[in-house]
Amino acid sequence: MPPKNIYQNDPSFSSPVVSQVPASAPMIPSVPPSVVPPSKKRLPKVLIFAGVGLILLAVVFLALKLIGSKGGATGQITWWGLWEDPSVVSPLIDEYQASHPGIKINYIKQSPQDYRERLTNALAKGTGPDIFYIHNSWVPMFRGDLDSLPASVINPADYVKTFYRTASSDLSTGNSIVGIPLGYDALVLYINEGIFTAAGKTAPATWDDLRVLAKELTIKSDQGIITQAGVALGRTENVDHWQEILALMMIQNNVDLSNPTGKNAEGALTFFTNFSSVDGVWDSTLPPSTQSFAGGKLAMYIGPSWRYFEIKQANPDLKFKTAPIPQLPKDNPSLPDITYATYWAQGIWTKSPNKTAAWNFLAFLTTQDSLQKMYQNATAIRGFGEVYPRSDMAQLLTDHPILGSLVSQAPGAQSWYIASRTFDGPTGINTQLSNYFGDAVNAVADGKESALQALATCAQGVAQVLAQYRLVVK
Repeated sequence: MPPKNIYQNDPSFSSPVVSQVPASAPMIPSVPPSVVPPSKKRLPKVLIFAGVGLILLAVVFLALKLIGSKGGATGQITWWGLWEDPSVVSPLIDEYQASHPGIKINYIKQSPQDYRERLTNALAKGTGPDIFYIHNSWVPMFRGDLDSLPASVINPADYVKTFYRTASSDLSTGNSIVGIPLGYDALVLYINEGIFTAAGKTAPATWDDLRVLAKELTIKSDQGIITQAGVALGRTENVDHWQEILALMMIQNNVDLSNPTGKNAEGALTFFTNFSSVDGVWDSTLPPSTQSFAGGKLAMYIGPSWRYFEIKQANPDLKFKTAPIPQLPKDNPSLPDITYATYWAQGIWTKSPNKTAAWNFLAFLTTQDSLQKMYQNATAIRGFGEVYPRSDMAQLLTDHPILGSLVSQAPGAQSWYIASRTFDGPTGINTQLSNYFGDAVNAVADGKESALQALATCAQGVAQVLAQYRLVVK
């Protein structure tokens, strides 16, 4: 049975060696003119020169084959990176090239600013990379540029068994798999350990628990100014990752995000905005949520695991940990928890002359051995690497203080086309959809419209955006 819709009950509502050709024709013994008729004197030389020409052609042909098989144009692979430093992937590239002497891989780390637009333009001009990063929500934007994963490299059934379920859903179009994840990330609940310990509290398991706890942990001055916020929810201008959080609440409440209307959608939107408009645990005057949490003024914060590095850099002394994302009450406890996946994967250009070699290289990178090496390389420079995208490697991170909660909910993770900080530009699918959902949040939070009215307008805008990418509205 689907989870209960607790939002409605609220009263406030991822060759052989070729011998050298002689410089000239071999010496032919001289024959007295009287022995050979004049008409046949030049025939042997003609045959000899013809034979030499054929040998030369064969030499050129074989030489070209040898050059091509040892790293020529057909073996050059350009890989546009995005987040990983070259030092993380270079040892893996060197290892692969050593065992595949005909392959040369050039990793070029890109700036995230305007990345999607630059990639789109490069592919349109025919100068795009062979391998490139895409966000898990970008498949509709690059559908025509993404090559299909050959079954000879990774069988579809093996792909489904190897990677978390969200990868099969997110990185497919039609009957084709068009991407391979090298990492996984999703929303987790960050907890300020100092605040929780002082209050004698534990991490909330449900959204109702979180709401009650947020009120208890919020401290205000005599003037009503929030000096310690319980949780950062309810608004868009200063709640980092509000897009993923709102989408998560709707997915947990059985809302079809392609048509976000109806009581369940209204309940989720109202519940989200209540933290600001009704409970007063967060308001528009506060700094961005990531900054507030790093400053020790926020008890609970929701974001992906990569935010850890930003928080730690801003405040090395802050004591914090993560917990699983709160859930709706379940009629069946065996149902998996639902969190919201947001991660990056690797795609291969369908016009690449090196598609097979590129796919084979990605398959090498997703072996358990390669993923562990990349994780270790990243850990050496930043604390920890990306969560393994393979479900059969989850046990390696179960006890990690930051990543353990992320791994625990990965089997039930879901995703959609609304995500923050993907740098997809003003015309990107994430940005356009965020604008419509953001308008709905602001209208309700500011008391300008009801959830019913705000979502009616939002649904119309969502349908228009999805139509641009030939996505069907259910």
